[in-house]
Amino acid sequence: MRVRAKYSDDSSVQVENLLSSKISHLIRRIAGNYLNVKRDSSRMTIFSHNITPSNWSEQINKSMIDVVNLHWVAGETMSIEDIGRIKKPIVWTLHDMWPFCGAEHYTSEASDARWRNAYSKDSYTRISKGFDFDRLVWLRKLKAWKTQMHIVSPSEWLAECARKSSLFDGWPISVIPNFLDTTVFKPLDKEYCRRVLNLPLKKNIILFGAIGGGKDPRKGYKQLMQALEIVANRIDTKNLMCVIFGQTQPEVIPHLPLQTVWVGHLNDDVSLALLYNSATLMAVPSIQENLPQTATEAQACGIPVVAFNCTGMPDAVKHLSSGYLAQAYDVSDLAYGIIKIIDDTSFRGEASLAARCMAEANWSREAIVLKYIKVYESAIKTHAALR
Repeated sequence: MRVRAKYSDDSSVQVENLLSSKISHLIRRIAGNYLNVKRDSSRMTIFSHNITPSNWSEQINKSMIDVVNLHWVAGETMSIEDIGRIKKPIVWTLHDMWPFCGAEHYTSEASDARWRNAYSKDSYTRISKGFDFDRLVWLRKLKAWKTQMHIVSPSEWLAECARKSSLFDGWPISVIPNFLDTTVFKPLDKEYCRRVLNLPLKKNIILFGAIGGGKDPRKGYKQLMQALEIVANRIDTKNLMCVIFGQTQPEVIPHLPLQTVWVGHLNDDVSLALLYNSATLMAVPSIQENLPQTATEAQACGIPVVAFNCTGMPDAVKHLSSGYLAQAYDVSDLAYGIIKIIDDTSFRGEASLAARCMAEANWSREAIVLKYIKVYESAIKTHAALR
């Protein structure tokens, strides 16, 4: 694995430690942030223009590696042109919509979405103002990426978007979920986990997590709060609480329908596994999502998940088996799913077992590795035939 910035001590993860490389990485981040400041701030997503060059493609081409597996290379990790200069077979694992969009990481899925119609000039005037950065970025991708790559999507939803995109039209696309270490994320004694984390032993705990907590509207924090208002009006809340991770407690605490605890950022998988196992259920009310790790990790720990039936969520949760999928964006149905798991202890026990079985069957090392090997072999074979 090669990265721009390394935060672990894993010897298999490579990073350039030369002073010049660190300075280059800093300049790339500043350049990317400067372009983002110039964007239309009303659009609630992040953008990557990937315009600053690197020497990675040259180093990759000189290496003895057989195949390149790109993951999240936005945020000025590699320029669009650098990616196009790679002469090795490429497998690209999608973690959002950026590879087939303009500069956006997430955007509309509507029938007139720009990634469907090659970012026509006419489509821009309907959605934004100012310079059309997204069209420019998309045209750079079209020009630079002349050789087909093998696309891997963790969810059927994102795979279908990629298939219908103008940029990836006709490219080979496979669906392979993200790997999950089921030896770490596994069922543990709930009482023990709660004692370690200093959480109440008897209360039902609704767990919610997202980077930045409620700051990203795609994560459905607003919809969850609306659903919890309904829950609070229908069942006794004295034995019920909400735990939020990914955000520390805000200075000004908003009105919340339930007792709420913020546990902040958890930076290791062991702590995360303890927190998941402390929960009665995991709420993942995302409006738009690929294959959310919070949903797969929770289920690997045997914790049922409540979510909306939209985008990549049906790949992560099986309705009335490993959890509950509410009708898309219907907060009343989301509340119903939460209440069902809390009140129906028989269903909760069955969902817990089904969730763990689903994790082992779909996201374990054994389930994922062979699928990737087949994609690698196919990419190498296709590449050799084109030479």
